[in-house]
Amino acid sequence: MQSRQEFQQTVATRSSHGLRGHYDNIAADFTVAQDYGKYSPAHQDVWRRLYARQSALIAGRACQAFVDSIAALARSGFADAIPRFDDVNEALAKATGWRLVPVPGLLPDAVFFEHLANRRFPVTVWIREPEEFDYIAEPDLFHDFFGHVPLLFDQKIADYLQAYGAGGLKALHLDALSHLARLYWYTIEFGMLLEDGRLRAYGAGILSSPGELRFVTDDGGHDPQHHARFIRFDLMRVMQTEYMIDDFQQTYFVIDSFDRLIEATAPDFTPYYASLRNLPALKAGAVLDDDRVIAAGR
Repeated sequence: MQSRQEFQQTVATRSSHGLRGHYDNIAADFTVAQDYGKYSPAHQDVWRRLYARQSALIAGRACQAFVDSIAALARSGFADAIPRFDDVNEALAKATGWRLVPVPGLLPDAVFFEHLANRRFPVTVWIREPEEFDYIAEPDLFHDFFGHVPLLFDQKIADYLQAYGAGGLKALHLDALSHLARLYWYTIEFGMLLEDGRLRAYGAGILSSPGELRFVTDDGGHDPQHHARFIRFDLMRVMQTEYMIDDFQQTYFVIDSFDRLIEATAPDFTPYYASLRNLPALKAGAVLDDDRVIAAGR
């Protein structure tokens, strides 16, 4: 497992802004104390405004499981103040056996997978400053909680994430992490669901972004400044496809149900990785002859 110093050096080579969180007092598994008293009134105000803005957008845009869970979290008071992880964990443990663990920010891959494989979801403890209300370069507490935690209350997604964590640990040993990272990106972060004949978001990166949530549902990929395609989910296609990290996606992969996602990702990935080594990476906006395109911009 990477040490904190090794991890910071690795991130420094990949990012212009380094690591945002404080890694000085981490435990061996990179967890920290939430230290709730450090959240200022300004931080609490940012949380309430972010939560209110995003909650107002999800009806008719997010999948129903997410909408239902957000409503339940609001009834528990988590919309009114930054949540205390211990309080959330009481409800989460009863629902799906998961718990949240506070972390300083981004984690080494092996650490992240180890947490998921043991039904622990890492949530960043810091929240953006008021001047960062509309944009932040690195996932913060709001992204992690609002985007990811509601669907941890859904048994199917909860089980999928645990299996993904176990698969991640295996992928590290098979030198196949880039392929598995694309699966996470196009499902848990930017996944779309065809629900009752309409495109609905279930990926956290979409659900926590007001612009992208409107883009994928209201605009349907018809924004003249962007060009998105919605393609039926195919596991090998997903693991071949590169993604955008600093703009709206050009390709979104659409599942018919969470059951279908679990079924498609249940087999041993070892032969898939062997095949993928001989296949070229596909650009984010590529369309193949055998793609099942649902919508394709103008």
